[in-house]
Amino acid sequence: MVSTSVREKLYEYIEHAEEKKVQAIYTLIENEITDRKDLYDEATLASFRAINDDYFAGKIEAYPMEESLQRIREKISA
Repeated sequence: MVSTSVREKLYEYIEHAEEKKVQAIYTLIENEITDRKDLYDEATLASFRAINDDYFAGKIEAYPMEESLQRIREKISA
């Protein structure tokens, strides 16, 4: 299954899952989430959050990863 499809299914599941199940999933990946916080400084994280908020507010358009990569490949080969 394509990564974006898996992500979409997970987002959908988590959005409607019982609280106990959400907590169980979080417990499984908590250390990885904590480790990722150290990858970016607060200014970069704030920028990511702002972009995310703009996307969900419909202020900006985004493309799935596969489509973005295809566009890049087309530009490179042109």
